[in-house]
Amino acid sequence: MSGNALYTDLSGYYDLMCADINYPAQSNHIRRLHQMFGTSGSNALNNNTPRLNHLDLACGTGPHVQQFINFNYHSSGLDINQPMLDLAKKRCPKAVFSLQDMSDFTANEPLDLITCFLYSIHYNATIKKLTQCLASVHKALKTGGVFCFNGVDKHKIDNALFIKHSRQHKDATFTFSSGWYYSGQGEAQQLKLTIEKTTADLTHTWQDEHPMVAVNFGELKALLAPYFEVHAFEHDYEKIIPLNAASGNAIFVCIKK
Repeated sequence: MSGNALYTDLSGYYDLMCADINYPAQSNHIRRLHQMFGTSGSNALNNNTPRLNHLDLACGTGPHVQQFINFNYHSSGLDINQPMLDLAKKRCPKAVFSLQDMSDFTANEPLDLITCFLYSIHYNATIKKLTQCLASVHKALKTGGVFCFNGVDKHKIDNALFIKHSRQHKDATFTFSSGWYYSGQGEAQQLKLTIEKTTADLTHTWQDEHPMVAVNFGELKALLAPYFEVHAFEHDYEKIIPLNAASGNAIFVCIKK
């Protein structure tokens, strides 16, 4: 299977695949950054002020949207996959979800905060699409609004490194494995995924490669610079630490100019 097929066909197992992700910690960390850098972020906990408008790009089944609703944001999400959005709507029935490509999207009202978790910014599979995405984000934000996302530096990718975990679901064991691959040249990298479903009698295996854009952090900051004031931090959801030059993973906080 290739392209978006695995993502689509196994959308019902997406939450199982992401079971190790600490959504509350990730969301709370970004909320703290919004409070620090956003012109309206400090109002997020004040029930006497209008709720802040938040959009989560590539929202999947909506777990981050749910966290921001809990933080009293007016939170919404978009994704290119309707089965994912159907599950997101069940999780967050009061939220608005839209079927849109994040490389060219529109928002119904000016936004205070836009997020893109789980390295999903790289799903803009070319530099051109990534640039279009940044322009769309800039247009959708209020002046002083904040865009937060995490990214990986193409020159720091270890092609041999894979993350693997297993979960029981009903009568089967699911084993999920994922890792980055970069050839060393160009603007293309892949997210390689393997899913195994094992029952008492049989094992099914799905493999897929998602095309993603490859950039180093210098290139990424140059793409962001026309639109945003950019701050980069270590990929640590417990501490706010400026990015070390040797790090290959980062959280970017971008304030609309």
